[in-house]
Amino acid sequence: MATFRLLARDHKIVTQKRIVLIIGGGIAAYKCLDLIRRLKERGVAVRVVLTRAGEQFVTPLSVGALSNEPVFTNLFDLNAEREIGHIRLSRDADLIVVAPATADLIAKMAGGHADDLASTVLMATDKPVIVAPAMNPRMWLHPATQRNIAQLKVDGVTVIEPAVGEMAERGEAGQGRLPEVPELMERILSALGSSGSSPATSTSITRGAKLPLAGRHVLVTSGPTHEPIDPVRYIANRSSGKQGHAIAAAAARAGARVTLISGPVNIADPANVDVVHVETAAQMLQAALSALPADVGIFTAAVADWRVASAEKQKIKKQPGTNAPQLTLAENPDILKTIAASGSQRPGLVVGFAAETDNVTDYAGRKLKSKNADWIVANDVSPETGIMGGDHNRVHLVSANGVEDWPQMSKEGVAEALIGRIAAHLHASKDAT
Repeated sequence: MATFRLLARDHKIVTQKRIVLIIGGGIAAYKCLDLIRRLKERGVAVRVVLTRAGEQFVTPLSVGALSNEPVFTNLFDLNAEREIGHIRLSRDADLIVVAPATADLIAKMAGGHADDLASTVLMATDKPVIVAPAMNPRMWLHPATQRNIAQLKVDGVTVIEPAVGEMAERGEAGQGRLPEVPELMERILSALGSSGSSPATSTSITRGAKLPLAGRHVLVTSGPTHEPIDPVRYIANRSSGKQGHAIAAAAARAGARVTLISGPVNIADPANVDVVHVETAAQMLQAALSALPADVGIFTAAVADWRVASAEKQKIKKQPGTNAPQLTLAENPDILKTIAASGSQRPGLVVGFAAETDNVTDYAGRKLKSKNADWIVANDVSPETGIMGGDHNRVHLVSANGVEDWPQMSKEGVAEALIGRIAAHLHASKDAT
């Protein structure tokens, strides 16, 4: 694997991951400035290829100042090409990222063109490539673009689907926005196979700073619960576990020791997380109590409110001419309320989730008080929102200080933002003591 070496402050040689970021010509290019900064904070070296169109939106000066690396713009740069610069750029990296990837740049990639520095680097590379398209929704849905995207996937390129939302053009909305920086970070760091650099590298580059949740224990619940009716039937809900799993992954990347208690889901366990798999609400509560003490408890699981009081041991058979069986329901334990009232074992910060279909923030405010939680993250899960089981979320952070309305983000973006807020809160609380 290609590596970049630098001399750390303790004079030991350490190894750093490197990416080449190709910035295409679109208004979303401004997000790449923040992306570069955040990657640098994670110890990732970033070399930038700026297309001619990209220079209309961000300048080589701003990109170079943030990356602290030369910015490459010209295929026929005399100094760079003395050493076949485009070949070295394409090989001296662990990953190539194209963001924003315009319809034109995607077409060049799919057609195998190599008439400028960006397309030449992409043709010459033998490293993984991630493409993050951003364009007008009609351009994204155009058959030519969809055909080119399909070809890139066949060629082994990873495509991050564009987000849905308002466009820069007045009155335009739909799928075509560049995903938010936290989601791009998640995909890039995942492709690099780590949080960026080795711990030694990260420490040297951030001048001794440690990860924001290092030394903390974070407890997360995620997914639905399944409450049995008989051996083959159960009461459940539509929760996918995507948000809870994303939060657990974000907490682990922030340096925390994470215990994830997961109901039945169809997604993979996050890396570097201790996962306890459960089925029922009673099992989830017991696992949560067993995981204490914790510094933070984040309860995203959509726990069934009721269970069958006495589940049948054999499958209930439908009998011709008889009425449907009557199910007697019993209330399930309230996991959030129980943990929030656990005395000396109570996490220092208890965060609950409220999935509602109406009066979202009002119900969340009531839940904040009745459950004795510190924060409630509320969202509207009405069917038309597509949030339950989907990849995006729009949440409201409810606390004693009021309500914060967050914009729509990917669930990874929400996770990154929430963990950032939690880390800031813990540091502020520590400074106040």
